Amino acid sequence: MNFLSKTLFAGMTVFAIINVANAGVVVGGTRVIYDGNKKEASVAVNNPDTTPYFIQSWIDTQNKDSDAGKIPFIITPPLYRLEGGQKNVERIVLTGALPQNQESIYWLNIKAIPSAKRSDNSLQIAIKTRIKLIYRPTALKDVSLDKEAENLTWRKSGDQIQVTNPGNYVMSFGEILVNGSRIENATYVLPNSTASFPLPSHNSGGSVTFKIINDYGGVGDLSLIHI
Repeated sequence: MNFLSKTLFAGMTVFAIINVANAGVVVGGTRVIYDGNKKEASVAVNNPDTTPYFIQSWIDTQNKDSDAGKIPFIITPPLYRLEGGQKNVERIVLTGALPQNQESIYWLNIKAIPSAKRSDNSLQIAIKTRIKLIYRPTALKDVSLDKEAENLTWRKSGDQIQVTNPGNYVMSFGEILVNGSRIENATYVLPNSTASFPLPSHNSGGSVTFKIINDYGGVGDLSLIHI
């Protein structure tokens, strides 16, 4: 086998294993809403593959704060083996105090590590899924996030666009367009806070269109404003 053939073979092997890893473990949702009325929240982890995986799960903040003492949740089980064709439910329990007048956001991380036997010309790749964990206090219920989005205020500040959220809910964006140009890495704005996103090059502002992601990961209606 010549050098080119070996290179192509190695690339195909890595590509195949990455695809298998991505297809192997499926997390049941793009976010977890922790209802303050409930004692716990849960998320399903499914392995439709034939390969067993070791599953490691933990919760952190946006800044990936590793100090477990600052994280007011525990997740169980934090580490386990998930056989092919099996499903497990991870449970999240609130163990600390959080504000009861607005939502709080954390991040749930689920890492899937294939436990297949090592062989020549193969590469084992761990795939990590990172989704929002939003705590919604008891006082906040029956919310329409699209309706809440009507209270957002927008302004241009230099080469950035700023959005202010006067409400009590985390507002996650499916997309933000300024004069038809997409804002890259438009994420979310926290309750009673302001978030800033860089404007596309040579964009002076004008019309802003955006979509809000709902509790189920779906994208709401398109909203249009002018700044």
